[in-house]
Amino acid sequence: MDPIRHQDDLDRLFDLRGRVAIITGGTRGIGRAVAEGFAAAGAKIVVASRKADACAETQAFLEGLGAEALGVPTHLGELDAVEALVAATVERFGGIDIVVNNAANALAFPVGEYTEPGWDKSFAVNLKGPIFLVQHALPHLRKSEHASIVNVTSAGAFLFSADVSMYAAAKAALVSFTKSTAAALARDGIRVNALAPGTVDTDMVRNLPQEAQDGMARAALLRRAATASEMVGPVVFLASDASSFMTGQVLHVDGGLVTR
Repeated sequence: MDPIRHQDDLDRLFDLRGRVAIITGGTRGIGRAVAEGFAAAGAKIVVASRKADACAETQAFLEGLGAEALGVPTHLGELDAVEALVAATVERFGGIDIVVNNAANALAFPVGEYTEPGWDKSFAVNLKGPIFLVQHALPHLRKSEHASIVNVTSAGAFLFSADVSMYAAAKAALVSFTKSTAAALARDGIRVNALAPGTVDTDMVRNLPQEAQDGMARAALLRRAATASEMVGPVVFLASDASSFMTGQVLHVDGGLVTR
């Protein structure tokens, strides 16, 4: 990489112009914030979520920001839908440079009370979908000169998570796959890293009782929850040339939760 000596050189590190990014769970919360951040960085954006109306609204909003965008209704637990997401992306934009595996569900089953349908639903969305999305995207990522995969895991993968143990286990497995995939794909020039957020003010957290939300926020060293926008900088960093010599790593953006 050329020396960084001027403002333009620094800006270029975070420039995503011309790059095609798939963002799952891209219509709300962290995914929506990242989609808007990628739009500001110049990327062509494909957002995926289960709801067609949310996909259409997000596409229109991003286009209103001046971005080229596409919304593709996708259930991450259904592999045919995952394959169709990749096909729709390539048909519209001709390739794939970035995959942000952000979609998740946090089903709460106490230990000892798991159900097979709940188990299947949790691991399908939190683990199977992301892994197979990368697999289907691989032929296109291999053609990219700036290929980057960002797996959104969770601080819960590194902590005691009794109430959402299946979610935490799937996220821990995604950390393992991040490292293994990084090792396997390094020869292709494809970088694979993970983001581990702590408590973020999203619908997933707001659905919890207020007492639980407050406790989660206080658990971090910074004594608060993050906004979804505070995840944008770290994800742009991992997706862009700013992290060009970084792969197989987990970036903890958790307000000091795991450290504490």
